[in-house]
Amino acid sequence: MQALHIGDLVLERPIIQGGMGVGVSRGKLAGAVSACGGLGVISSAQIGYDEPGFATDQWAANKKAIQKHITLAKEISGGKPVGINIMVALQKYEEQVRASVEAGVDAIISGAGLPMRLPEYVGDSGCKIAPIVSSQKAAKIILNNWKKKFNRTADFVVIEGPKAGGHLGFSTEQLETMTTAEYEEEVCNIIATVQEYAKEFNQEIPVILAGGIFDYQDICHAFELGAQGVQIASRFVATEECDASDAYKQAYIQAKAEDVSIVMSPVGMPGRALNNAFIKQVKKEKQKITKCYNCLTKCNPAEVPYCITQALTAAVEGDIDNGLVFVGENVDRINRMTTVKALMDELTNETLLSAEGCA
Repeated sequence: MQALHIGDLVLERPIIQGGMGVGVSRGKLAGAVSACGGLGVISSAQIGYDEPGFATDQWAANKKAIQKHITLAKEISGGKPVGINIMVALQKYEEQVRASVEAGVDAIISGAGLPMRLPEYVGDSGCKIAPIVSSQKAAKIILNNWKKKFNRTADFVVIEGPKAGGHLGFSTEQLETMTTAEYEEEVCNIIATVQEYAKEFNQEIPVILAGGIFDYQDICHAFELGAQGVQIASRFVATEECDASDAYKQAYIQAKAEDVSIVMSPVGMPGRALNNAFIKQVKKEKQKITKCYNCLTKCNPAEVPYCITQALTAAVEGDIDNGLVFVGENVDRINRMTTVKALMDELTNETLLSAEGCA
């Protein structure tokens, strides 16, 4: 399987580990993935939830944690490239981008909104930037804006499909009715749009396919569609190196297909999560919110059904019944604990399958 070139940044294996917050993918997991030749990705979403002082000053705790976990990931990886996922919907978005660049992160992946000013925030630092898109329309809006306002384009583009975990760039109706053929047609349209900008800027813009990528065969199919790499998240949860609690990992391993549900997040987007006791309760009635943790720009505690910071923190710390557990559609296929190295070897070992044209 060929290396992935993102400008002067080279990944030995064309696999990006998807960012998972709160606290699921931090320095330990990201560093291990990067050490194995992929791109390990930290999630900045309330990354400092366990830092002293988080309850009273979330930004100070998050800023400290951004620096700490990028440094840790770099140490674990032996200095190989490390990325961070920063959601546009987060408060202090600009500050998180600038703090990540200052900490020496190699790439920023940004979704849950349109990252219209991301090029401005990274400046001439050399940090690679990638929007997450789910439609050709979104890709055109972002890339056209970056071209006109900043005279630059994306270093790579992540296409996230309807089978992904966490926040999804689709309406609930689309998630219920979109066929595989319709989605793959949209993927091809997005790739065509990206190629137009690549030609105009005379540079390669690799396209990374995400959402529902589970095994080597899925990776081969992504390449057949025109992608140069893949982003995988859920499979990295059931690894020894994942930053989440053992209880969180076991929730993935024990999950069945019927346990997965589409929920509405306070971000304003549908999301895919385990249909646990917490989700069943908030579907019946709004959860009382007694404290705001200043995580989302458009969150009104008086109106949203639950506090997403509290829900995600409870889950990552192991209180699965009272927490929000985001999962990908294929979580039911995860049935054992493994290591990052073993998983990366499995995902890229051509001898596992006889698929042609994927060497």
